[in-house]
Amino acid sequence: MKVMQRIVLSAALTCLPFAAFAQGKPAHKDALLYFVWPQNGTVIKGGFWARFGLRNMGVTHAGDNYPNAGHHHLLINVNEPLNPNEPIPQDKSHLHFGAGQTEARIELPPGKHTLQLVLGDAEHFPFNPPVVSQKITITIR
Repeated sequence: MKVMQRIVLSAALTCLPFAAFAQGKPAHKDALLYFVWPQNGTVIKGGFWARFGLRNMGVTHAGDNYPNAGHHHLLINVNEPLNPNEPIPQDKSHLHFGAGQTEARIELPPGKHTLQLVLGDAEHFPFNPPVVSQKITITIR
């Protein structure tokens, strides 16, 4: 029994250094995340299709651990910075596109809204450095 306990303890201790490096996967130095549509300042009547653009990195599914690839997250009316040591939250202000989507139908109430894209790794952590779009403002009528 003691042999089995030592094997389990050794395996657990071996995994600890890797857990410390789970967050902050390196991003391509020239990665660019942007909105294809809408553009900053666009006035939209009703729901709309948001289209996401990415250069110098790839788009994949959540859980797929490929180098230089991740999946989109759309931040709606979020002013607080993301914690690079925490996964990107998933709620009505932090939309996840873990199936590798590059566009989505968005419904927002009338008024001004800010939108920003963040590329997340296989486990929904931001890359290091973070791959984020410029924050844009749109108006829904």
